[in-house]
Amino acid sequence: MSALRAGILGLGQMGRNHVRVYRELDGVDLVAVCDVAADPDGVASDVPVVQSVEELIAFGLDMCVVAVPTASHVGVGLQLAQAGVHAMIEKPLAHDLVSADQLIAGFDKAGLIGCVGHVERYNPAIRAMRDRMAQGQLGSVFQISTRRQGPFVGRVQDVGVVKDLGTHDIDLAMWLVGEPITAVSARTAHRMGREHEDLAAITSRFGDGVVGNHLVNWISPFKERLTYVTGENGCLVADTITADLTYWANGESSSDWAALRHTRGMQEGDVIRYAIPKPEPIVAEAEAFREAVLGNGADIVTLAEGRTVLEVAEACLRSAELGMTVDVPQTTVGN
Repeated sequence: MSALRAGILGLGQMGRNHVRVYRELDGVDLVAVCDVAADPDGVASDVPVVQSVEELIAFGLDMCVVAVPTASHVGVGLQLAQAGVHAMIEKPLAHDLVSADQLIAGFDKAGLIGCVGHVERYNPAIRAMRDRMAQGQLGSVFQISTRRQGPFVGRVQDVGVVKDLGTHDIDLAMWLVGEPITAVSARTAHRMGREHEDLAAITSRFGDGVVGNHLVNWISPFKERLTYVTGENGCLVADTITADLTYWANGESSSDWAALRHTRGMQEGDVIRYAIPKPEPIVAEAEAFREAVLGNGADIVTLAEGRTVLEVAEACLRSAELGMTVDVPQTTVGN
């Protein structure tokens, strides 16, 4: 069987990573890349570089990664769908729900694979966490908490921190808990003088009563990417920078002093850091996209899931604007 012909649209930070990965991806030939600014840094090396979507499509693509600014997703995504090209669109899926619906309709009508680049789902620590939760290690889940903060990166110009960074954790939270977020209460701030928010604190409620809280910002001098899931048996902690997974088990008090047992609450038990395989998430994501295009399964983030994440993000921004809790519509869309 001949290799799939792939293209990369956009040579920013994520686009450059995709170029590196798709150069080496088994069963795929990276035949061209596209950026309106061409390739002044020589990232593409010997791969042809063009400056328009039309030129990229002319290479006879089977699949394409869209890594351009969010506001451009709908336009280029629909061009790819109309040309019969399967696409993975970097998160967030679109800058608004109308555009997301247009993308879903376009790929559905064309009968093509459309998916969203929520790369954190492929982090080995998150995957191992989800497997252990499914096996019942935590028992009933009570709370999921995330911290995603660090210095601002200049590549992001058209959305704020909620849609850029926060969508990672919105997606992970629903994927791990296995329930939709039904309501959010959020506060945001503008500390850098930009049009869009650079700090957000979000409390979320899930369909089964799990409580979530998510801290996300571009103003911290250190980078942090942590996910905590607390249940009746203990707490799993995933660090997606190091891909480490740690389990803090609930212990049992050995004191005969009844008053002490009642006032101290949960006791710290065993702490285990698991030795897990650590494949690179962006490689695992590319492999999943390839297999979906080949019809060998669909371990991908669907466009419908990407829309749901965007809907929650929009609710967070609305909550912050109104200063009140906002219900998230439980919209069902096809993909």
